[in-house]
Amino acid sequence: MPHHILVADDDPHIREIIFFALEKAGMKTLAVQDGAAALQAIERHAPDLVVLDIGMPEMDGLEVCRRLRHTSDLPVLFLSARDEEIDRVLGLEMGGDDYVTKPFSPRELVARVNVILRRARPTPEPADDRQFSHGRLLLVPASHTASFDGKPLALTSIEFAILKGFLARPAHVLGRDMVMANAYAANIHVADRTVDSHIRNIRAKLAAVGCVDAIETVHGVGFRLGKCGS
Repeated sequence: MPHHILVADDDPHIREIIFFALEKAGMKTLAVQDGAAALQAIERHAPDLVVLDIGMPEMDGLEVCRRLRHTSDLPVLFLSARDEEIDRVLGLEMGGDDYVTKPFSPRELVARVNVILRRARPTPEPADDRQFSHGRLLLVPASHTASFDGKPLALTSIEFAILKGFLARPAHVLGRDMVMANAYAANIHVADRTVDSHIRNIRAKLAAVGCVDAIETVHGVGFRLGKCGS
């Protein structure tokens, strides 16, 4: 079954570019021009992923995502005409899975959409029922669930993949390139600021459930898994 993607952007030219790129990649696409229409389309059509422009008038993409996260973990890819860290951080901390700056390559956007979809709905592997645990932190890939000391963690698909990468190598220091290789395809470039935003968001979510030592920074090298309450 083809994936169904909702695109919300007030620029008709951008909507057309994304529409044709996703359709060419075998996906079914619905495009709307504002945030209110996006929320209605999400409720009516239940897409597999939504591409949200941050800069839409009246109700911007950040507000759409904020409202969406009250009731849904639908994957979100943000678009923005500004490559400013505050926009990127806000988008990821609102619960976005990824962030693309305009102008963008349609091929790269499709690749990022595919990465998010694969992370959100991984191919079932019945023979692989491994669980990853460290201290009081537990990840179960088969059910795509995470918890700390029994308290559930609401992670985006990218955050889940990053944390799984740390748990798979709990004693290793991972550079930013290795952190992102755990979550993105090898041919996708991800800025250091995006890596740091994901790490910051994971730390905040873990701190909210009592884990204040989840990921440590090794200055000049990268990151490593902390004790996680052990």
